[in-house]
Amino acid sequence: MEQTLTTTMTVNGAQVTRSIPARQHLVDFLREELCLTGSHLGCEHGVCGACTIRVNGEIVRGCLMLAVQANGCRVDTIEGLSDSKELEKLQAAFHRRNALQCGFCTPGMLMAAQDLIRQHKKVSRDEIRTHIGGNYCRCTGYQAIVDAIEEVING
Repeated sequence: MEQTLTTTMTVNGAQVTRSIPARQHLVDFLREELCLTGSHLGCEHGVCGACTIRVNGEIVRGCLMLAVQANGCRVDTIEGLSDSKELEKLQAAFHRRNALQCGFCTPGMLMAAQDLIRQHKKVSRDEIRTHIGGNYCRCTGYQAIVDAIEEVING
């Protein structure tokens, strides 16, 4: 029988307490237990960025972090950032610039882009590319994504 641990975290502003299997990854917990399915499972090795979420203000790969490690933490998902309107300008720019196609990478890409925007500084296109370099997109070729992020960050 797998060990479970009582874990409390704040997810998108709401406190959640659950008995969680010790080896369950955070992205699996969010998807399976809380029905927050915006963060996707891609490679399950932390390479593709599809599972990007924010824990205590820092973006992390949800497939590499155990859910019990989030005990006492604030976890923000794509749903929470979208509902709070934090992503409103970025989502509009992605739409305007056709920076999303199949949509699989989009939540992780938006999370990474918003992380850069929160730094409140103007950046070059190369710096944008470097920051989103851990997020794979197989559809767009990144040009439109960089255009959208540049539009918002450099206004």
